[in-house]
Amino acid sequence: MERKQLRGAILLLLTAFIWGVAFVAQTVGLESVGVFTFSGVRMLLGAAALLPVILIRDRITARKMTVEQLTERKKNDKRTMLYGAILGVVFCVASNFQQYSLLSSSPGKVAFITAIYIFFVPLLGLFLGKRVPLLTWICIALGGVGLYFLCINPAELGAINHGDILALICSIAFAVHILLIERFAPNADGLKLSFVQFVVGGLIGCILMFIFEDPNWNAIIEAAIPLLYAGVMSCGVAYTLQIIGQKYTESALASLIMCMESVFAVLAAAILLSDVMSARETIGCVIMFVAIALPNVMGMIQNRRKK
Repeated sequence: MERKQLRGAILLLLTAFIWGVAFVAQTVGLESVGVFTFSGVRMLLGAAALLPVILIRDRITARKMTVEQLTERKKNDKRTMLYGAILGVVFCVASNFQQYSLLSSSPGKVAFITAIYIFFVPLLGLFLGKRVPLLTWICIALGGVGLYFLCINPAELGAINHGDILALICSIAFAVHILLIERFAPNADGLKLSFVQFVVGGLIGCILMFIFEDPNWNAIIEAAIPLLYAGVMSCGVAYTLQIIGQKYTESALASLIMCMESVFAVLAAAILLSDVMSARETIGCVIMFVAIALPNVMGMIQNRRKK
């Protein structure tokens, strides 16, 4: 059992690494193509990466299923289509706000501000009648302090980077996305839900691309490497690794490991883009990471005490 847990932890750490480096890919890709072009093509590539996995898996499992089970799966697929379409719209909004934020803010800062969704989730959950523990409120306040250090220059009090605001909106959208997944996932196929989400989000992005941008095939080819990484690796591969990894890892530990995505984003930006953060911004990142990790660590401690 310990080996399986270690395997799951390694897969989730690899997932966080892929997602973290994707912030650099998104930044580099925007040098060649527009925001809607990048997000639209990226999501469709993610869907294309998931499609063969779904087809192969369904073909293998169909051999072991009865007629009744196959009929039930078809009904489940119809429900998944509806849920995936809703998720696709929200995911498209969140992703495009994140893309726009990268035009005027660094990948490391955007990664950490995006991670604030872990606080918006319980806040929005209040409207659904969910209770929020005191520790969560403490971490929300701590995250606000970290955000202040990260985004606001004391010499220009109140002057917040335009990209930081967009990243914050993106974080709220991702919080809504997480709450919707929490509601939809138990009654839908996870891989197919993601696939439909990427298809719908990608199609919306491509429609917006033709309306607001002037897509150029040569520019898309020029951004091929960032697009392939963000699409195939970040959307397709990383999502699959997350699904497999979480089979062998308790949820609290899984969340903690995947929070490392922000750290990997900062390190990747520093190594690949020479985008070194200031001492003040680094302090903000550390405070925010502590705020993000604290609830998960305490949850792990409580679970072990119960056992």
